[in-house]
Amino acid sequence: MPTESGSCATARQAKQKRKSHSLSIRRTNSSEQERTGLPREMLEGQDSKLPSSVRNTLLELFGQIEREFENLYIENLELRREIDTLNERLAAEGQTIDGAELSKGQLKTKASHSTSQLSQKLKTTYKASTSKIVSSFKTTTSRAICQLVKEYVGHRDGIWDVSVTRTQPVVLGTASADHTALLWSIETGKCLVKYAGHVGSVNSIKFHPSEQVALTASGDQTAHIWRYMIQLPTPQPTTDTSQQMSGEDEVEFSDKDDADGDGEGSSDCPTIRVPITTLKSHQGVVIAADWLVGGKQAVTASWDRTANLYDVETSELVHSLTGHDQELTHCCTHPTQRLVVTSSRDTTFRLWDFRDPSIHSVNVFQGHTDTVTSAVFTVGDNVVSGSDDRTVKVWDLKNMRSPIATIRTDSAINRINVCVGQKIIALPHDNRQVRLFDMSGVRLARLPRSNRQGHRRMVCCSAWSEDHPICNLFTCGFDRQAIGWNINIPALLQEK
Repeated sequence: MPTESGSCATARQAKQKRKSHSLSIRRTNSSEQERTGLPREMLEGQDSKLPSSVRNTLLELFGQIEREFENLYIENLELRREIDTLNERLAAEGQTIDGAELSKGQLKTKASHSTSQLSQKLKTTYKASTSKIVSSFKTTTSRAICQLVKEYVGHRDGIWDVSVTRTQPVVLGTASADHTALLWSIETGKCLVKYAGHVGSVNSIKFHPSEQVALTASGDQTAHIWRYMIQLPTPQPTTDTSQQMSGEDEVEFSDKDDADGDGEGSSDCPTIRVPITTLKSHQGVVIAADWLVGGKQAVTASWDRTANLYDVETSELVHSLTGHDQELTHCCTHPTQRLVVTSSRDTTFRLWDFRDPSIHSVNVFQGHTDTVTSAVFTVGDNVVSGSDDRTVKVWDLKNMRSPIATIRTDSAINRINVCVGQKIIALPHDNRQVRLFDMSGVRLARLPRSNRQGHRRMVCCSAWSEDHPICNLFTCGFDRQAIGWNINIPALLQEK
């Protein structure tokens, strides 16, 4: 009769021990559930000053946290079993392999390889498990720090871009695929001015740094400069739109729901149809435009793979910036220097330097693997770029070889914006989410989104307004609305 070796007998005893331990754990878990069920029922029956809806929400959240920790505990047990199994396997392999003894060097190599695999698995498992728990806490925290203040509804198609004036009075501007640009009262949410001079989709809107003048780019292959005169109405008390629906009204909005309110916000506002200047020379869609510092020149980016620099007063073409291999997606100017950054579908973005009138240098940044949807300046020497490759990268203009920070996300990123004073990056995503990060890549918050509030389709753009007391962040998307948010920045940074 064959006899068992000492190592095999030891392995069998360890396996039986783990099995009995696992059964005892399961009995303990079931008894724990029976015991915890009684206090929960007792708590639900006790009188409390909290509203029933709040108490139910708290109980549900704590229940989720308890379940997450229980799952994490069970996964830890499984990992311990795998560690024991690997140790047994290493011990067995250390004795004989094909009848030959392993040398110490070979055994060390095998142990190192198995340990590295186990380490990687541990990291992945712990990251996935703890992220669920952390997200439960962050969701509750984000609602207190990031609050929806006002919705701006009136466009008949998706909104591509949103911008805030740099001069008083502070108003909101939106650019839409419905061929119009609208100016809104931030406080009341009412349309103040409609611009209807384009015959194609309005893809971007930017305001002059010192005058009541707007610059819009369009699919009609032109950019328009137009003047507006507005008088803000008397501010009315703002209502909390997040409380206007009860829990029973949480239903998904369909296309029909969106269409029911089309045009109501812009039907009775003054309309401007003629620009003061038209910038022509592109042979394709003008996807974006921006003012250079001082407002005497403007730059446009087009699907014809070029960016053009114009003199605003004469509307003459000053420079044609060529070099991109595919369509441009965005352009941005530095707030204090004569610098321009253009992004493209060719996976690169380029920095154009006009500080020296005699030399116009260009630097190419390569670091993304898909379309660069936007690249924007911060105060100082940094550029932040976002891409369809689901990453955001922070670059130092003095060192173009590699980014100083990389943010990895779960969805493509659209037109990003940076809060200059606090250096907070707002990331609008294809998956309807908007997330906030700092310049080092640390996630700060996610804007609340549910059936009752937030965007219901792809979020196209974000814009900060640091000077407005009510709303300091605006977003827009394919659901035909723009949203004003109040971000409690001190609390947000304190959470960090």
